[in-house]
Amino acid sequence: MKILLLEDDKLFCETLVDFLQECNYDIDISTNGNDALDKTYKQNYDLYIFDINVPKIDGLEVLKLLRSNNDNTPAIFLTSYKDQQTLIEGFKNGADDYIKKPVDLDELHLRIESILKRSGKTNSDLKLYENVFYNFSSQQIKIDDKIDILPVKVNLLLDLFIKNQNDTITKQKIIQTLWSANESYSEGSIRVYVNYIKKLLPQVDIKNIKGVGYQVKF
Repeated sequence: MKILLLEDDKLFCETLVDFLQECNYDIDISTNGNDALDKTYKQNYDLYIFDINVPKIDGLEVLKLLRSNNDNTPAIFLTSYKDQQTLIEGFKNGADDYIKKPVDLDELHLRIESILKRSGKTNSDLKLYENVFYNFSSQQIKIDDKIDILPVKVNLLLDLFIKNQNDTITKQKIIQTLWSANESYSEGSIRVYVNYIKKLLPQVDIKNIKGVGYQVKF
């Protein structure tokens, strides 16, 4: 699981990173809001942990900007703010949870696990067929005990197909899922990733709905 931590208190940040790494999370660190936004454009994360009072762009505004760009990555605020209004603003801006400092690390771990479980981002394998298992977090697919690591965007597309099977998945939804706001894309790229999945999993019925998107049945 990959986590983006936005925290400018060096000592507290080091403590958090040591603890979360012991819990087998992969951590990226930002000490200001601008850097956090830059990292989200370049990397997909399973969870955000944001302090609110950080330089350049505060954590509330960072999450608000991410949500406005259809980034639905689960987010936890860690903050020393205790007033009701800040709490309300945190949830209005898209927070999934809010923990006041000083933070109990064991409680934080439990809350992280709960949020990831609710969002479907777990370390467990999903059985697609009798001999096919898929793990979003590790980007692995296992077919007849042979393990392949999926390219990042193929992994995102397959996860989108699984979560929206039997529904119409629009091209706009695919674009929002696979590319950040400042990345360029092409119709050809979408077809390449779809064909990758078709070749890898011929059992999947992927129907192209002209001018709209795709319907997928597993």
